Amino acid sequence: MAVSRLFAHCLTTAGSFLKATRGNVAVTFAVAAFPIILIAGAAVDYSAANRSKAMLDSVADAAVLSVTNHAAMSMSAGSAETSAVTYFNTPAAALKRGTVLTVTAKVTDASNSRSAVVSYTAKVPTSVSAIAGIQNLNISGTSSGASAVPTYIDFYLLLDNTPSMGVGATPADVAKMVANTPDQCAFACHQLDVAPNDYYGLAKSLGVTTRIDVVRSATQQLMDTATATQTVTGQFRAAIYTFGASATAANLTQIFSLSSSLSGAKTAAANIDLMTVPYQNYASDTETNFDTIIPAVNNEITTPGDGTTSSTPQKVLFFVSDGVADAANISCTKSTTPGQDPQTGTTYTRCQEPLTASLCTALKKRGVQIAVLYTTYLALPTNSWYMSWIDPFNAGPYGPSPNSEIAANMQACASPGFYFEVSPTDGISQAMTALFQKVVQSARLTK
Repeated sequence: MAVSRLFAHCLTTAGSFLKATRGNVAVTFAVAAFPIILIAGAAVDYSAANRSKAMLDSVADAAVLSVTNHAAMSMSAGSAETSAVTYFNTPAAALKRGTVLTVTAKVTDASNSRSAVVSYTAKVPTSVSAIAGIQNLNISGTSSGASAVPTYIDFYLLLDNTPSMGVGATPADVAKMVANTPDQCAFACHQLDVAPNDYYGLAKSLGVTTRIDVVRSATQQLMDTATATQTVTGQFRAAIYTFGASATAANLTQIFSLSSSLSGAKTAAANIDLMTVPYQNYASDTETNFDTIIPAVNNEITTPGDGTTSSTPQKVLFFVSDGVADAANISCTKSTTPGQDPQTGTTYTRCQEPLTASLCTALKKRGVQIAVLYTTYLALPTNSWYMSWIDPFNAGPYGPSPNSEIAANMQACASPGFYFEVSPTDGISQAMTALFQKVVQSARLTK
């Protein structure tokens, strides 16, 4: 290095001085002063070079941050490299002492991160050291940094709000409804012809929390989680659907259209409520038709992308349900029961069965990930209809939940690793958050 050369030169001069044996004091002092001055000058020049290096190191740090911050993630690696060099050169041009010789940037995008390295070389002119033939001191530096690359994801929330979601959210809620209804019913059906004095109104007055209440709250909290999780604005978009506000128009119903306004989605989620029925036994209670709902939501979801840009987002269907179909006149894998509407006299062939997992295949074949949150269908031993028609595939030969056929089919619907069952003692909100975070983490690793 130049400083080492200067120091060696000073030592040689001092050595020559020490070997001299003649001369007066003035001459001796003059000769001795020369290496002292050179060493002092070298310290001054070295200090100046260090100040220039500190300034350029700071510029290099800033250049790295400029291409690894959230706002820069939409740039390609090549564009980011050009941007980093430009970012470095602008303040470096104002360097008070020294000249930048070279500056390079290397940006690397991996599956879940971006790394950047900015390197430079420069020279700083000397003053006193020039006496020893050292005109410049060479300096160099490197700065590196990394950050996560955002994965863009569109979440389509399909929330089961059919009458069975009016069951108490916990065993304690179920017990309170059973104890306060003449027929020991655990369901808070929203029956319009007697509202607000229906079981839905009763549940409200008793302070009973139903499954749909928890799903509503959990959906709102999920939007807060998504907002806090995204690393760039617009990284996540959300759309919300239910099975319909009324049994008279039971079909896929949009609560909130696909948007990056997660706060808007949270506000709209307040409108999620239990499906109303006009009167008891309307349409033989056949309001949960997965055979029409799931293909309908498939039509709503556009072609999935790889998530690398906002224009090519990954697609995730977030499906929340208790997993039991209850529909009229459909192909049924379980036994059917006759039903008749008490007011219209219309006869129905009623099918109650676990979700047909193959309904989810078309979505998965398109590249749509399906995250399933199964809200465990609680056993209702005081309900004779449940014991006759639901219990055989909820417990029976399949054993107690969570080993029921309902749970097995819901898990088969989900993409690998994206299934979560909420037991009576678990929180739906916590489960939705955990499933969301699992989806996001997996998306980053597989992008």
